[in-house]
Amino acid sequence: MVAEVIVDIARSEVDKIFDYTCDGSVAAGSRVEVPFGAQGKSSPVQGSLFGKTAPPKTVTGFVMRVKETSDYPAEKLKPIGRVLDRPLTEETLELAAKIARRYRVPMALCLRLFLPPELRAGKVSEKYRNYVRLAPNYAQVEIKKGARRQQELIAYLEAHGEESSAALGKMFGSALAALTGRGAVVSERRRAYRDPYRGEEGRRETKVLTAAQRNAVDAVLGTEKTVTLIHGVTGSGKTEVYLTLIARAIAEGKSAIFLVPEISLTPQMLSQLRARFGSMAAILHSGLSAGERFDEWQRLRDGVARIAIGARSAIFAPVENVGVIVIDEEHDGSYSSETAPRYNTFDVAYLRARFNRCKMVLGSATPSVETYRRAEEGQYALVKLPERINARPMPEVHLIDMRREVRRGNPSPFSAALREGLQKCLRQGNQAIIFLNRRGYSQTVLCRDCGYFAKCSQCDVSLTYHSEEDCLKCHYCGARYRVPQVCPSCGGKHIGYVGTGTQRVVYELKKLFPAARILRMDMDTTSGKEGHLKILKEFSSHKADFLVGTQMVAKGHDFPLVTLVGILDADMSLHFADYRSGERTFQLVTQVAGRSGRAQDPGEVILQTYEPENYILRFAAQYDYEGFYRHEISMREATMFPPFARIVRVMVTGEKEDAALAALKDVYEKLRALFEEKRDCFLFFNRMHSPIKRIKKQYRYQVLMRLADSSVLEEIYALTAEKYKDVLVYVEENPSNLS
Repeated sequence: MVAEVIVDIARSEVDKIFDYTCDGSVAAGSRVEVPFGAQGKSSPVQGSLFGKTAPPKTVTGFVMRVKETSDYPAEKLKPIGRVLDRPLTEETLELAAKIARRYRVPMALCLRLFLPPELRAGKVSEKYRNYVRLAPNYAQVEIKKGARRQQELIAYLEAHGEESSAALGKMFGSALAALTGRGAVVSERRRAYRDPYRGEEGRRETKVLTAAQRNAVDAVLGTEKTVTLIHGVTGSGKTEVYLTLIARAIAEGKSAIFLVPEISLTPQMLSQLRARFGSMAAILHSGLSAGERFDEWQRLRDGVARIAIGARSAIFAPVENVGVIVIDEEHDGSYSSETAPRYNTFDVAYLRARFNRCKMVLGSATPSVETYRRAEEGQYALVKLPERINARPMPEVHLIDMRREVRRGNPSPFSAALREGLQKCLRQGNQAIIFLNRRGYSQTVLCRDCGYFAKCSQCDVSLTYHSEEDCLKCHYCGARYRVPQVCPSCGGKHIGYVGTGTQRVVYELKKLFPAARILRMDMDTTSGKEGHLKILKEFSSHKADFLVGTQMVAKGHDFPLVTLVGILDADMSLHFADYRSGERTFQLVTQVAGRSGRAQDPGEVILQTYEPENYILRFAAQYDYEGFYRHEISMREATMFPPFARIVRVMVTGEKEDAALAALKDVYEKLRALFEEKRDCFLFFNRMHSPIKRIKKQYRYQVLMRLADSSVLEEIYALTAEKYKDVLVYVEENPSNLS
């Protein structure tokens, strides 16, 4: 037998099939150790990699297929060393091949997506425990009347069935050994799964679907289309529709994948899933420990769990026979990967849905313009949930002109209306969310004498002042700097803080409302696996009155006592150099506004802005997605931006600016020849440095194109495939972040 193997080396020189001899224990999807690097036909490029006299070494490989014979002479083939495991499925192998072709990356890089990093590195192993239970004849074992601890242990096992020996030893001490020796209890060594959120099961509630929710479920199941977009306002009950569809898939013996955009949303959603489905739900995200992530992955691979929930990477969950794939908040930019392979989660999910012949559901109160257009044109089925559950009203939005506040002598981040609303919340025992999409204390440090502002030495961005650590931080590379006492440029001592971040908002709130209990939720307060969960639990149990946060607080959360949302600097994202800036502002404002008034008490939103006349904010204040969409789609069509064209960016990055510029020039000249030859395919073509010229010591240049005809994409990838010393060149299609 011969195995076709992809070696686990993500380099284009070895991105090909290598044949090895094997026995019957090897199957497609197996992870194996193979000799690689010595001379021989099973590694035709080894001379260029390791030299003619290089000794063989052992590497890990993935078996793609097992066949009877090879085109190479049998005596030239090497045998597989040993089989490690079989983590990959037929679907995995097919999907990885399609991703590799679609995004033009080595196959090994795509296969790695389906494995926990710790498994590949061999840094994690299965955990076993001894479990103790009563022996069948335990009642016949005589226990002395004075052996109280032994009697208590037997009563405990009668009530609970079994328990780990470690736990029983802590509770009952030497009584366990005594009962074991007398044959009253028996132990068994079994696999134990590390549970990342033990005890976080929500309360099981029997919910009856509303007529609108039932119609939504029927529409998803009744359409012949693979993809259905559920466009439902915040609080319209989309989650219950998802759970009903998942329940149907499980009842049919199938599995499900449930994706959410933020890690902060996964514990809350996991709680709801476990309340309904118990241990069949497993969570996958980067915030888990190595052992927890491996065990959750293993439970899914073994079929012990059949529902995978997580952020973007959970689309690669090792579940088989998928019955439904749900992508909640489908508009969110975090569903696009910014590292190789630069995949779009929707594309991968669609491939999985087609392979499994299952339904794929996209949900959002503010769908992306591209998605909504496809639904309108009939590519997707469209279901609308225009009202909240039980016809509860949407919170009233008040646009506050901050220019008037300044003219009235109010230097505070809070308008008079917001201060009054917060006071009312405290008085009535309700809660409020204050949203500002900028963490830290102030935006930057500025010299008022010469205009100098502190910048990162590794990135072309200003530093943010963080008061709790009394330091300046770069939000791109994480570097920290001391706060200057005098200006490094002119020596002046008039150093000031410009702009407001979440830390300063908390500081100002404490001055205004000394008795208020305040929580802050941003990247600085949510480190660790349970960083998000701890804050959300405290707020949901009313251990705080105000929650101050960045976009982490804007999506998916359901806090019944929140009756006020304050949005600071609502127009902050309107003028970014990105054609999606208006769309993202509308989405963010609408989403965070939707956190208010989700229970019986009506909600209110104070939206502070310096541009109250801006049409984006006007549409958001009226929850008028249709109006926003009509305006935005007409603008996109007039200017020929997606979905009417495709943006392609070729990024050139390198630590040495000269090398990056040389590579840029070479890439540009190749692409310019294509541009000259096929001008009709291009709407725009130019080279430039990126808006942020340097990040993490890497200089960043780009060739930016807007294509009217995507048929030239293949040639663009081919022309940029050359490798350059100390320089990385890669292609992005419709990048989610153009900075």
